[in-house]
Amino acid sequence: MPYDYYYKPIKPKEAKDGIKARSQRGAFAQSWWAKRWIAALERLVDSGRLTRGRSYARKGQVLSIDETRDGIAAKVQGSRSTPYKIKIQMSPLSDAEWEKVFDALAEQAIFTAQLLAGEMPQEIESAFEAARVSLFPSRRTDLQTDCSCPDYANPCKHVAATHYILGERFDEDPFLIFRLRGRTQEQVMEALRQRRAGDDDFADGMEEPESVTPLEEQIAHFWGSSVPLDDFSVSIHAPTIEMPVLKRLGDANFVPAPGLEILLHRAYRAVSEKTIKVAYQDVESG
Repeated sequence: MPYDYYYKPIKPKEAKDGIKARSQRGAFAQSWWAKRWIAALERLVDSGRLTRGRSYARKGQVLSIDETRDGIAAKVQGSRSTPYKIKIQMSPLSDAEWEKVFDALAEQAIFTAQLLAGEMPQEIESAFEAARVSLFPSRRTDLQTDCSCPDYANPCKHVAATHYILGERFDEDPFLIFRLRGRTQEQVMEALRQRRAGDDDFADGMEEPESVTPLEEQIAHFWGSSVPLDDFSVSIHAPTIEMPVLKRLGDANFVPAPGLEILLHRAYRAVSEKTIKVAYQDVESG
């Protein structure tokens, strides 16, 4: 092949009812965890294929993305009539590695509270580092990708397009990364509950007291923030686990059958639906 060989990109066939990226310019992800997922891809793929992958994602060339037992399966419409089949897999952590992660997570009560509320703690990676593993792909062997297209490169532009759309899925569901690593949110929470329940200090309410700055010393900066907000993000969506606070507190023995959770279920659902509706109305009008 001559050195001046030039690859001319082939225009893909127009896809119908594809999944168009919400981001039509700039960065794809909003939350810090979704950005970490995107960054993992961008370390593996050359700039040309990344550019075409972003274009495919924004045009809606990704036809479907499904979570499977082994990872992610997707279909992307390329230049041929038959869509290409894509697989994305992450190496699951072993049982022993997860046990070490659970031990590290249980040492921080804030991790349990945030995870139960459907949030991904900003410092959660430190718990995985303490267990000598990584939550997000950190090595090439952590992420396996495959596409049925004839492109010799792997990952190709079709994988890149899928990865970008998947990044937006992470914005909506941060616990997808847990499942790709081999554990569901429910399994993680149950492991943390067992460890916290076995902690005598936690059970007796004897956690280390929080250091509180006197109010008079905070008046001048009362409306400010003590930490930078550059990485602050809000993911507004229905909770993965309904009524997490009630589930964390457990059954109220002073409430007759059918129980507090059943009695408040409709009220909690109505409040959640109204909150999400109002929030998105504000976003669209802003």
